[in-house]
Amino acid sequence: MTTTTAESTDTVTTTPVQGLISLPEKTARALATAGGALTAISCFLSWTWTAAYPGNLTVYGYPGGIQWLVLVGGVLTTLFGLSSYGVKGLGWLAPAGADAAIKLSAVAAFATAWYTVISITTTLGGVVNLEPGGLVVAVASLLALVGALALPFKHPVLEGPDPDDSAWEQRKHHLGNRWTTVKAAFATGTPRPARPLPAWAEILLITAVLAFALGVFTYGITTPYQDLFITFLITAGFGFGALHQAGLVARFTALTTKHRNVSLIGAFVAAACFPLTQTDDQYATLGVNILIFATVALGLNIVVGLTGLLDLGYVAFLGVGAYTAALVSGSPNSPFGVHFPFWAALLIGAGASMVFGVLIGAPTLRLRGDYLAIVTLGFGEIFRISMNNLDGTSGPDITNGPNGIAGIPNVDLFGFDFGASHVIAGFTVGRFANYFLLMLLITLIVVMVFRRSAESRIGRAWVAIREDETAAEAMGINGFRVKLIAFALGATLAGLAGAVQAHVNYTVTPDQYVFANAVPPNSAFLLAAVVLGGMGTISGPLVGGALLFLLPNKLQSLGDYQLLAFGVALIILMRLRPEGIIPNRRNQLELHKDLEAPTVLSKTGA
Repeated sequence: MTTTTAESTDTVTTTPVQGLISLPEKTARALATAGGALTAISCFLSWTWTAAYPGNLTVYGYPGGIQWLVLVGGVLTTLFGLSSYGVKGLGWLAPAGADAAIKLSAVAAFATAWYTVISITTTLGGVVNLEPGGLVVAVASLLALVGALALPFKHPVLEGPDPDDSAWEQRKHHLGNRWTTVKAAFATGTPRPARPLPAWAEILLITAVLAFALGVFTYGITTPYQDLFITFLITAGFGFGALHQAGLVARFTALTTKHRNVSLIGAFVAAACFPLTQTDDQYATLGVNILIFATVALGLNIVVGLTGLLDLGYVAFLGVGAYTAALVSGSPNSPFGVHFPFWAALLIGAGASMVFGVLIGAPTLRLRGDYLAIVTLGFGEIFRISMNNLDGTSGPDITNGPNGIAGIPNVDLFGFDFGASHVIAGFTVGRFANYFLLMLLITLIVVMVFRRSAESRIGRAWVAIREDETAAEAMGINGFRVKLIAFALGATLAGLAGAVQAHVNYTVTPDQYVFANAVPPNSAFLLAAVVLGGMGTISGPLVGGALLFLLPNKLQSLGDYQLLAFGVALIILMRLRPEGIIPNRRNQLELHKDLEAPTVLSKTGA
């Protein structure tokens, strides 16, 4: 079939426009929209007769537990469906087109609803335990999904297999063609230009989105049972994908780029409000550990994301900072018998990590690729073994061996005791909430250092080394010096987080700093956080680190299968989105040749 666009007289060969499921377009659109509305309505019905299933799904007239998540999927499907009809006042919902967003939101509603229905059936012992509302939501979400997948899209031109190929190669080629078609079904168009708003309105919009993000994060971190957390991940993942394909994420990104400083301050103010939403320290504890892990991942992003060096022993720098701070903070297990103020311990911990970064980097950074990775992996293991052996038996009595350094006192900074509860503006802030706010300040410092470094002359040199070290050196960049600065700065930022970690946990032991473990922090999870979140960006490692720390804590019932599930999920994500959740624009263009290049790239390509 030959078509001619209005913008060009070139001919483009395409296959007929149709959906993944053969239905008339009007029928498919009506089915998706009506199915989404019925899915939302079914959330106000009872899904099961007994309260034995968590979440109180027995009530009529009010959603409970997982029903709230299905309601979100149903409402999004309905709204995007109405927007595709051109309903007045809803055009802003889909500046890039509504069809891809309808499909993703329908998948979110269907997956969440059917997961719940199957879970109720298996947990309580049969379909008989479903109330009419459970059957309605199963049918309605299925109808919405069928209608969404039947929406038409432009099929890509596919080449047939080579007749000389083997049967396996031909089968592989057919599977590749099918996958290309599926990706095209969920593709979106170019967003329409946004209507200009006053500066105060744009800032107000950024504030509203950040407040919404705080609510979503708080809901996710405080989910009380596993099924609710799993369905939250499903809804949040596909829901974010729907907003992205609709073009709303691109518009918000443009606003935050325009108001960078306001967005940065707003993000940290929103994060600072998190402890105020908690009535006890249970989730504040999880929050401060997420911040520590995510901050260390951002430090590793300098080495891996900006400079392109593969470091497999980075968690050792976190340990150096933690052990150094513990030794000088007045612990009874410290052989030095000194008690420095926290600010001094913090600086000493960061300085010690920087020294180790230079000592390790100086003789090894002339290596490249796998050889450098092996050396850094060895350094990580040497650090852990050394901390185990400095117990007075195998070596000098410095670290108390496997028992570690315990009894690290709470931080007392300028008369403010972080170990005690305080009432601030009518809110009671407990111990871990205090440390959350302290760690948030450290994270802000790390973000500012990362941002200023990435946009500086040295940051551009890091990117040049990452892209082609030989070409960069030919242009006059001292590759060894630039890489050593990156290694030392990354180690310093990890040391800052380690000093806080020592006081948060009261104790520091060698088994906290291993290469791989089912529970973070460890070097494998840190590297995965950078890759998963998006290398070379600021928000990417923070999001990736938060996810990778939260998942093992929320999915403890998987037991020994945690690492297997994590590996499978990582493989799927790297197949679907190799550039990460929040990609660096340059990396995204390299991995997806079909994307349009931006007119202007930032200094670091972000």
